[in-house]
Amino acid sequence: MSDKVGKVYLLGGGPGDPELLTLRARRRLGEADLVLYDALIHPDLVALAREDAERVFVGKRAGKPSERQERINERMIAAARQGKTVARLKGGDPYLFGRGSEEAEALEAADIPFEVVPGVPSPLAATAYAGISLSHRNLASSIAYVTATESPEKDASAHDWSKLATATQTLVIFMGVRKLESLMQRLVDHGRDPDCPAAVIQAASLPTQRTITGTVGTIAGLAREAGIGMPALTVVGEVVRLREHLRWYDLQPLFGKRVLLTRPAAQAAPMARALRDAGAQPLIIPAIRIAPPDDPAALTHSVVAAGDYDWVVFTSANGVDAFFAELAAERADARRLGGVRVAAIGPATAERLREHGVRADEVPAEYRGEAVAEAILAHHDGHMHGLSVLLPRAAVARDALPDALRRAGARVDVVPAYRTLPLEAADAARLRTAIEVGEADVITFTSSSTVEHTVGALGSEAAALLSRLTVASIGPITSETAGRHGLQVAVTARDYTAGGLVAALAQHFDPEH
Repeated sequence: MSDKVGKVYLLGGGPGDPELLTLRARRRLGEADLVLYDALIHPDLVALAREDAERVFVGKRAGKPSERQERINERMIAAARQGKTVARLKGGDPYLFGRGSEEAEALEAADIPFEVVPGVPSPLAATAYAGISLSHRNLASSIAYVTATESPEKDASAHDWSKLATATQTLVIFMGVRKLESLMQRLVDHGRDPDCPAAVIQAASLPTQRTITGTVGTIAGLAREAGIGMPALTVVGEVVRLREHLRWYDLQPLFGKRVLLTRPAAQAAPMARALRDAGAQPLIIPAIRIAPPDDPAALTHSVVAAGDYDWVVFTSANGVDAFFAELAAERADARRLGGVRVAAIGPATAERLREHGVRADEVPAEYRGEAVAEAILAHHDGHMHGLSVLLPRAAVARDALPDALRRAGARVDVVPAYRTLPLEAADAARLRTAIEVGEADVITFTSSSTVEHTVGALGSEAAALLSRLTVASIGPITSETAGRHGLQVAVTARDYTAGGLVAALAQHFDPEH
């Protein structure tokens, strides 16, 4: 046992949307040695923990297998006594029907230091995302929160429905979807008008959110017909009428669409955020892996001699990363390019250069190799005799760019900076399963290599399997590659960027948005 006692952080993980986590909770999560997380915690939140942190799923979802509360308490206390920092990550807010107070009591009794970080409570998020205001100056100035799941140790319910039914103008019922019919009948029996508006909100703040509206008398049947399940909140009150005017989330152009991203995970994050902003649910299953070149010596030599070139041209963010990683290994930095002109194929590559302290001299309006060549040639009136160009890029790539520069007289050194490799067998199986069982509505390709390796992973059935999905491409070259493999491309971005691809998808599914 450690002489130094650790500390436990009871963190509110919010209602579902990972971006609703508080800054303080994010910081505490990143400090933890052990993360104990509940069933409704978004995977992106668990991913915020340190790479070396232990992550333990502890369930805590009604109707599903989960660890007993006593065992969770024991885990927290034992880890803290070993000197560890523990993050207890709970859905919503720890103290709002989350048993956080029971956990805090157990920690206090064991003399374990703890801190509580509030989370965005589910009723606030659910109503905001569903277009319902809990309070309204003209409709509701009182609100009650009620849980339909009470401690099994109680002899009888603590709820006095004769008072609760009409005590407040807005009533929010947690975890009541399985008892909805009897709950609504209790409200009517104790004075609530059966014509009072009511709503059930499932999976609040996520692209899978569903909102059903009706009245106290009809909502149970409507929810049953719609197949509404847990987790869900029920809202009763005149404020439900506001949804007609306040809804916004489920009107997003890609709301509810499940979009499979095939680019490497490290590069997929910005596109995943843009998809969430448009209401979609991103599913990241990279079709390629980035690996060092077979012969790293060539990249090392080119980095050492980079300052001797007239131009250094980057055609991908991966090329930028590989180049500057090698530059750092040589104990050098961006000053090596101080007297060299630099070109980037597009804004994403240019942004990655800026992160390394380099501003590109050329970024063509059209993000393809031919346009890069034209932009560079324009600096030299089309003649590049006696000039040298370094092109660190993927081991396998199109030759349109170097060929155009060579025809103009330049010496072009094409150096493999990285390789794209196919999926491991387990990941290829995951990709196939996701498509076969219908986990995605759309598949996106952001390069020809993502097409090639996806088709390779799916084998002879690739065209048939992918015909089930809307196929979207980042640009015409990628679309041409897809076409050669028999894929029907429904969406090709006009702006050859991840953001442009998301915008093209939005236009495809919601032309009037």
